[in-house]
Amino acid sequence: MKVLNGVSNQLKQYFIITGNYWAFTLTDGALRMLVVLYFYQLGYSPLSIALLFLFYEIFGVITNLVGGWLGASVGLNKTMNIGLGLQIIALAMLLVPTSYLTVAYVMVAQALSGIAKDLNKMSAKSSIKLLVPAVDSSKLYQWVALLTGSKNTLKGLGFFLGGVLLTWLGFTGAIAVMVVMLVLVWLCSLFKLQADLGKAKQKPKFKEILSKSRAINFLSAARLFLFAARDVWFVIALPVFLAAEFGWSHSWVGGFLAIWIVLYGVIQTLAPTLTSKRTGQAPTSKDAAIWGAILVIVPVAMAFALQGGFSAQWTVVLGLIVFAVLFAINSSLHSFLIVDMADKDGVSLDVGFYYMANACGRLLGTVLSGWIFQVYGLVACLYISAIFIALAVLFASLIKPGNDDELELSTTAK
Repeated sequence: MKVLNGVSNQLKQYFIITGNYWAFTLTDGALRMLVVLYFYQLGYSPLSIALLFLFYEIFGVITNLVGGWLGASVGLNKTMNIGLGLQIIALAMLLVPTSYLTVAYVMVAQALSGIAKDLNKMSAKSSIKLLVPAVDSSKLYQWVALLTGSKNTLKGLGFFLGGVLLTWLGFTGAIAVMVVMLVLVWLCSLFKLQADLGKAKQKPKFKEILSKSRAINFLSAARLFLFAARDVWFVIALPVFLAAEFGWSHSWVGGFLAIWIVLYGVIQTLAPTLTSKRTGQAPTSKDAAIWGAILVIVPVAMAFALQGGFSAQWTVVLGLIVFAVLFAINSSLHSFLIVDMADKDGVSLDVGFYYMANACGRLLGTVLSGWIFQVYGLVACLYISAIFIALAVLFASLIKPGNDDELELSTTAK
């Protein structure tokens, strides 16, 4: 931590939170790839492997909803450290002999990991609101974009790391290395992260986990459909399509998706530059609606191209690149808006509710991805994706600057 000497306390806290989030994300991505590849080697069916992550997504929904209240009650430093601690336990659970690694057992470990991931993410995103002056929305946008973009870049690197560690050290060795790394980060976070960060002045009631702000409800609905639109064709349909239609090996599929996630993360980091205005003002919900409307074109164009007999390989690869760029910008805009609109006192309540909707979108997209692809194919998944994006645009457009509740939030922030 000597490198932080001479740096303002505000920046120190940001660096500690970001480093914490980075370490967690790296192990989270690596763990997902380790589980997929290792259990495939053991002869598990694709459906059984998918079930391993079912609790991961379900508990993500619950954690975001309850975690926001918990963060406002006890402080974001505590929820972030609890998240890291739970991830260490989840990883340690997988160090048992292979004979104990049943589907049910691994689902429990993944459930803990899902809780840990969303506690960590909610804490990191909420903390930034408290570290940036309320009047500096432009800087807030840059910090949110950097945190979010770097997280997704590291998640892609985590996919690669998981494959490398599995090859070099085997499943148990790879898990052990990640446990040691996270323990060191966790100890540093326990001693260096500011106490009671994000703790509300008045202890919130549990019933306040549901947002009373119309603007945040609309934004949460937009987020739900935005991420359902991605996962309905990306999570299951796309990897299976790449392997079945193009004959790509598992390493090629994993490597390609890892590169896509890294690109997606880099674009998220650059979003403030790509969406900057001449006035220097921060983006609004209108910008989110406009960029969402542009994104709708991509899955529709891909579906038309596949139905029209164009090269499937070029259509999917080029379409994915364009989708990565536009989706990353949309995601960054949404991530900034929730942090900007959230009430500064008890910020994690609003952010937790919002990311609960995000988790619902991932869960909806994941379930539909397998079902729609199995019954109707990739083209149908792309059309459903376009419909979901259109719904996200609709909800974003309903957030009007003149809404009473949004004006109230803005006044509170200032």
